[in-house]
Amino acid sequence: MTKRVFVIAYGLLSNGVSRSRNAAEPPPFFPGMHGGSANSSALPADAEVETPLRFRAIWISDLHLGTSGCQAGHLLDFLRRTESDYLYLVGDIIDGWQLRRRWYWPQAHNDVVQKVLRKARKGTRVVYIPGNHDEFGRHFLQLSFGGIEVRDEAMHVTADGRRLLVLHGDLFDAVVQRARWLSIVGDNLHTAILHLNRWLNVLRARLGFPYWSLAKYLKLKVKNAVSYIVDFECAVAAEARRRGAQGVVCGHIHKAEIRDIDGILYCNDGDWVESLTALVESNDGDLRVLDWHHLAGQDAREVSSKQPEEVTLAYLAGE
Repeated sequence: MTKRVFVIAYGLLSNGVSRSRNAAEPPPFFPGMHGGSANSSALPADAEVETPLRFRAIWISDLHLGTSGCQAGHLLDFLRRTESDYLYLVGDIIDGWQLRRRWYWPQAHNDVVQKVLRKARKGTRVVYIPGNHDEFGRHFLQLSFGGIEVRDEAMHVTADGRRLLVLHGDLFDAVVQRARWLSIVGDNLHTAILHLNRWLNVLRARLGFPYWSLAKYLKLKVKNAVSYIVDFECAVAAEARRRGAQGVVCGHIHKAEIRDIDGILYCNDGDWVESLTALVESNDGDLRVLDWHHLAGQDAREVSSKQPEEVTLAYLAGE
């Protein structure tokens, strides 16, 4: 099975793959929902945006392509609406854990891969840093596929000279490193919650209520989960300090945030399963979190006018 995933990964980075037969479809998309079908997209697959937003660098992670929870249609819209000199894919891009159990690859997932490859061909430097769900990618470190560089980690220098350590973060997750079986059980539980959350939000949308993330709610309410997140954030910040960096960019925990941890700038770009967020750097080195709904409703002048490092996920969500 592992060999098959290697072959799949190579095909994805080279030419993509076609839609699988018998791919299960998620619940239908309803206007106003934060989620939606894996195939839902506001534009055709080959469409381009006339005036995309321009950033110096973009970081995205935890796409989980190959699962029904991936919001590929929204991600494709985000990729169409943005351009950058650097695009960092910060792990868990393809969910090898789920693909080993069940093959799922709708056309929208293929479109995302093709869009990233197109960006690489047009001059964007694309750096792919594998995570724990796509750990097969670590067998291809220091290689390049279709213009996409595969690295274990990276050191990004912002326009204002700050050094940011870029890594997925799973190596600082004690559960993943010491009890892999428990992380797999947790992944299955998380997948079940996401399926429940999808149907719950179909009902909420019909009743006129906004999107609500059950998984995010549980993470923030369970004391052990909150403690786990804080421990993780402190661990990656400490590693950045040890490396002589001024900050760190990671993914893994599906919680977008920019904050200071003992003098180190901690940045998490979130995910494309629940929060639909990305971390971006402007041409003068300012960092902020963007979400898909905010981007879809704002023009470039509004986005660029925000104050640096003050645009939090809660602010963008209008909370």
